[in-house]
Amino acid sequence: MKQIVVISGKGGTGKTIVCASFAALAEKKVLCDCDVDAADLHLLLHPVIQETHEFIGLKKAVIDDKLCSGCGECIKVCRFDAIKEIIEGDQDNTAFSYYINPISCEGCSICTYVCPVGAISMEECISGEWFNSTTKYGPMVHAKLGIAEESSGKLVSVVRGEAKRIADERRMDYVIIDGPPGIGCPVIAAISGVDLALAITEPTLSGIHDLERVHLVAKHFGVKTACVINKYDINSENSKTIQDWCEKEGIPLFGKIPFEQGITESIVNRMPAVEYSENCATEEIKKIWKTIEEYFG
Repeated sequence: MKQIVVISGKGGTGKTIVCASFAALAEKKVLCDCDVDAADLHLLLHPVIQETHEFIGLKKAVIDDKLCSGCGECIKVCRFDAIKEIIEGDQDNTAFSYYINPISCEGCSICTYVCPVGAISMEECISGEWFNSTTKYGPMVHAKLGIAEESSGKLVSVVRGEAKRIADERRMDYVIIDGPPGIGCPVIAAISGVDLALAITEPTLSGIHDLERVHLVAKHFGVKTACVINKYDINSENSKTIQDWCEKEGIPLFGKIPFEQGITESIVNRMPAVEYSENCATEEIKKIWKTIEEYFG
């Protein structure tokens, strides 16, 4: 079983479009959406949820009003401005209590150490959900992180672990992972231990810059990288720059997808591009998948 993660140094390069097409082209595979902060692979693959699981991320601080003495030591040490002072009563009889905003709390727990009466504790909270689903293309594991929640890297690891478990159990050939954009914690969690990172870029200055960054991350973790240039024909000079850079770095260029209006139409109609229509772009995506199969022999 081979794990393939489709990544990009920035958002909007077309990795989800490519992943959805791979889902339609590959045979024995498990699909995995690791872009937990802004998951959208489900929009094209229409999964039917079979199981829903709660995700417990960072613990958050909670104040017990019955124990709180109102001393204010906690608010002095909170670096995230998560603790709010509540003033009750009048000028002659004023009482102070404190409230911790769970959205602002980063779970550092320093407040629990400075509280002289032990009124603050760290409690688990639900940070999101992850799902086991079925699609017409095969099993799919995906997730949704809560608004302003942390631990996206941890949730990515949970999703990847479940996808691998299903692939091993059902003797699948591939786990196809729609990775997060950028180079942060969720990207590191998505690429660690995979067999190939397929970097999708586009011929823009930001695309070139971010391709270099994401390759360095993959290289640091010993993950082999291949490249695909999406919409390569909108700037032939930048595409040539990317090709030359890939050759210099020893990165195989698996394909160059031309700009095609039919790709946009496939998104609007919520279908994988290779199923929606036949055009130059979809033919190139098919060739790219064939190259991946040949790469693994």
